[in-house]
Amino acid sequence: MSGSREMSVASAFAGMTIVAPVMFRAACPDCRSAFELSAGALRLVVGASSRTTFYSFTCPECAASVRKPAGERIVELLTGGGVRALRLHAEA
Repeated sequence: MSGSREMSVASAFAGMTIVAPVMFRAACPDCRSAFELSAGALRLVVGASSRTTFYSFTCPECAASVRKPAGERIVELLTGGGVRALRLHAEA
């Protein structure tokens, strides 16, 4: 193509900044360890009620499965930080 300009990699990415991944603070009720988890280490399940909405993770210290209730604010924070949500459909 005539008149097209080549763009260098440096100019294509000029002005971009590195964004640090979101880390979530958590604690294990079994071993009492406190730690940070990435979004990929958390699982979020959004059910039809507060009783069926929770997040879970595996403790990196003792390998315990931890499940905690998630209210609206927790769901908002987790999804905003990149945690994928599994949405359960209400039975008709």
